[in-house]
Amino acid sequence: MSIEQVVFLVGGLGLRLGSRTVETAKPLLPVGGKPFLDYLLDEASRFGLRRALLLCSYRSDDVRHNYEGRIVRGMKVEVAVESTPAGTGGALAQAANRLDDCFFLANGDSLFDFNWLSLASIDASRADWVARMTLANGIAGSRYGRVEVESGQVRAFIPAGESSHPINAGVYLVRKSILGWIDTIPCSLERDVLPRLAAEGLLEGCTFDGPFIDIGIPEDFERAGHLVPAIARRPAAFLDRDGVLNHDSGYIHRVADFRWIDGAREAVRWLNDAGYFVFVVTNQAGVARGYYDEDAVRHLHAWMQEELHHCGAHIDGFEYSPYHPEAAIGAYRHDSPLRKPAPGMILKCLEDWPTDRGRSFLIGDRPTDLAAAAAASIPGHHFYGGNLHEFVRNIVPSHRDLPPSARSPDR
Repeated sequence: MSIEQVVFLVGGLGLRLGSRTVETAKPLLPVGGKPFLDYLLDEASRFGLRRALLLCSYRSDDVRHNYEGRIVRGMKVEVAVESTPAGTGGALAQAANRLDDCFFLANGDSLFDFNWLSLASIDASRADWVARMTLANGIAGSRYGRVEVESGQVRAFIPAGESSHPINAGVYLVRKSILGWIDTIPCSLERDVLPRLAAEGLLEGCTFDGPFIDIGIPEDFERAGHLVPAIARRPAAFLDRDGVLNHDSGYIHRVADFRWIDGAREAVRWLNDAGYFVFVVTNQAGVARGYYDEDAVRHLHAWMQEELHHCGAHIDGFEYSPYHPEAAIGAYRHDSPLRKPAPGMILKCLEDWPTDRGRSFLIGDRPTDLAAAAAASIPGHHFYGGNLHEFVRNIVPSHRDLPPSARSPDR
C-alpha cells in the first residue's frame, strides 16, 4: 500500500497550557529550540510522504505564514483553515476535497517514535477496516485513557486511570470512507467516531514500544524540552549497497539486474523498527567510467525505496559517489572526499541529520567500507555474505534504548 499524504490536526486551543498559548498555537510552541510541529514534520517526511496537510483553526494565520508551501525533505506542506471550529472530526470533513483515498492522520501535540510504514504493511489485502490506530505500550500513570485490543481489533476504550492496557498514541492510517461516519459538526474523532468504528469491527489497533510525549499539560510540556530532541536524535546504520543490500555482479544500475541479498529488506525493516536512521553509502564508479549516468543511479534507488515500502521499510537517505581518480569522463576524474575509503558520505549524513554518532555503525563488504567507517569514527562490520537480517540482529541491540522518562508520564 503506497501512502503519500499525512494530515496533522493542529487546530486546538491549548487551554491547559495557560498563558503559553495566548499568542501562539500549541503545535508552534518552541520545544528544544524549535517549534514542536517542526519535529512532527521532520518525522513524517522520513517515510516517503509527499504532502502534509495542516488542519488549523486557532491562530491559523500564524500556521499559514510559517508553513504554507514549505518543503521538508521533499514533502510539501499545505494548510487548510476551518471555516468554523469543527473539532477533530469536523476538521476532516471540511477538508474532504483535499484528502487522499488513504492517508496518515496525526495529532499535532504529541510525538510517538515508531515505524509509520508498518501500519500500511499489515495484511494490506484486508478490506474490512476504516482506520488503524497506533497504540503506545508500557506508558505508566493515570493521565491517559486506555485501549483494549484483541487479535488486532479495538474492542473498547477505557477511561483514564492506572492500567496495563496501551494508550492511543495519536497516529492513524485512515481511509477516506471515515468521512461517512462524521454526521455532525462539530465532531470529535476520539469521542464520536472511533468508538462507533470499534463497535462495528472497523477499527484496528497496532501496538508498539517506543518513547511517547504529549505536550498538552504544563508538566509534560516542560519535560518535552529535553525528551523531544532526545527522541529526534537517533543512531544511524550506514549500509553499503552492492554486496550488502544486493548481489554484486558488477556495476549494477538496472532494475532487471538487481537481486536483493537474502534478508536485506527484512534487515532494513528491523532497523527501522528498532529506531535507527538507515543510510545507503555507495561508490558508483560506473558513472565515472561512462557505463551509466547519475539518473540511472537515482532511478534504481527510487525503485529500491518503493520495494522496501511494500514490506514496511524505508531508507532515510541514499548517498553515492560517482567519482574516480581514473574516470573516463573528465567531470568525475578526481579523488573525491565522498569516495570510500574517504568518509565524506558518512560525514555528510552525520551533519545533515540529528544522528547519535556514538551508537552508529556501518556494514560493508570491502576493506574500503571499513576504512571509511574508521575515518568517520564509527564501528565498521564486515559482511561476508549470507542472510543480512540475521547478521544485523547479531550486531545491533534487540530493543530500543529509550531516552530517560520516555515511558513514565506519571500524571
